[in-house]
Amino acid sequence: MIHHSDRGSNYTSFRFSERLRDNGILPSMGSVGDSYDNALMENFWSTLKIELVYRTSWRTRDEAENAIFSYIDTWYNTRRIQKELGYLSPDEYETTWHTQTEPDNLAPAPTGSR
Repeated sequence: MIHHSDRGSNYTSFRFSERLRDNGILPSMGSVGDSYDNALMENFWSTLKIELVYRTSWRTRDEAENAIFSYIDTWYNTRRIQKELGYLSPDEYETTWHTQTEPDNLAPAPTGSR
């Protein structure tokens, strides 16, 4: 797992870095003054809030977590088209990318031991 953050003092502190390391999490930070590394995630969080969170209220934390999971897994990734992805869903875009980048004429990998 990778934890990506800005360079805020809470994320650059020794204790926070130690907790990440103790839990097997790699830290990742953008360069100073560079907002582009977080732009896609910021856009996603904004979309999630506008399309789901601000329109709904839940009785419990479990209900909220299940609704957010469902939004991401059954709507956002699978059916919600995105202009930046050529009007495809993220799943469709990824499938198309893999189909177009896999060589057609590779021989199958050898099986068995040498």
